[in-house]
Amino acid sequence: MAVKRSAGLLLYRTVPAGVEVLIGHMGGPFWAGRDEAAWSIPKGEYDPEELPQAAARREFEEELGLPAPEGTPVPLGEARQANGKVVTVWAVEGDLDLAGAVPGTFTMEWPRGSGVRREFPEMDRFAWLAPEEASARLVAGQRVFLDRLAAHLAGPGRT
Repeated sequence: MAVKRSAGLLLYRTVPAGVEVLIGHMGGPFWAGRDEAAWSIPKGEYDPEELPQAAARREFEEELGLPAPEGTPVPLGEARQANGKVVTVWAVEGDLDLAGAVPGTFTMEWPRGSGVRREFPEMDRFAWLAPEEASARLVAGQRVFLDRLAAHLAGPGRT
């Protein structure tokens, strides 16, 4: 069985208090009412024919309804999630006004076994957070990308 792959963009910006990252709360009934470990980097699955970086930009726009900011993508590598999916992420420096965000949707049977199909937002809210706060909210398998971003920002030639 082929491994499922996702690609995403971790948008970051510098504000007077330091660095903030953009993450989204996962939509749908499973995540409703949860906050800790219920947020994600905007990402999504892609087919083998699609380039991962192009998929990351496409998925960002699908999840937020806003185009990904232009900027130099910084590869943050891959991480295997608990479900076995491999996620590849790039960091991009940029700012984005979340007031215009219109999340993409998905359809699923809910309640389970009811035969009723309902539509839910892929992400139901977004936030700019300090990496420390984002870490507690992100699903565990994505927290490594915050560490990798911090290492990049602290790298040679950085002040």
